[in-house]
Amino acid sequence: AMVLARNVAMSFNRFIDAEIDAKNPRTASRHLPQKILSRRYVALFTLVNSAGFIAVASLFNRLTLILSPIALVILCLYSTTKRWTRFTQLFLGLALGISPAAVWIAVTGGLETFPLLMGLGVLFWVAGFDLLYATQDYEFDRVNNLGSITAWLGIPKAFLLSKILHGAALVSFLSLGILYGVKGWFLLAVAAVAALLVYEHSLVKPGNLSRLDAAFFTTNGVISLLFLAGTLLQTLR
Repeated sequence: AMVLARNVAMSFNRFIDAEIDAKNPRTASRHLPQKILSRRYVALFTLVNSAGFIAVASLFNRLTLILSPIALVILCLYSTTKRWTRFTQLFLGLALGISPAAVWIAVTGGLETFPLLMGLGVLFWVAGFDLLYATQDYEFDRVNNLGSITAWLGIPKAFLLSKILHGAALVSFLSLGILYGVKGWFLLAVAAVAALLVYEHSLVKPGNLSRLDAAFFTTNGVISLLFLAGTLLQTLR
């Protein structure tokens, strides 16, 4: 289900942004601008994966089936946001932030506070690091009147907001430990995430984005794996 949903989100993004991607030097080498794939192929790929996602969601329980189209709408909505709002990064955070709630519903058939708090932490975490990533398109977004918090606030203020959002993410994760008495490996993982977020922000500065890939891709990849490991170890105790 996760793979199918991501396929939908990524292919829809490439389909709807094909013209914008062709104009942006950073994205001009993507498959549609380079005509490696046709728009018809990408549209069909999106539809097939959407149908597959709904079919797989129906195997869990009735609620996952009912909510599966809503999940797809949220995933695809993000790709349209740069056209009508400045808060693009927050919508990306929402698209990933619904994951814990989705998993909880799939496993239990219901919803509780725990996955909502986890999802809120994911929303803040993702929005925070995407603010940094969006600095690459700062000039392009401003010239083409595309919505972005970074383009709206400017790079220095976007960096500050990124730190604030990452702080909020850590508060959300810590609140899980406090409210549910989860300690041990989970809190150790949160501490490791905090240290890595500090490291991430040390790699890039408003005037120096040369290590942006290391901050965005590598560090956040390690963060996700550490958080997963800590959570799994906690449940095995």
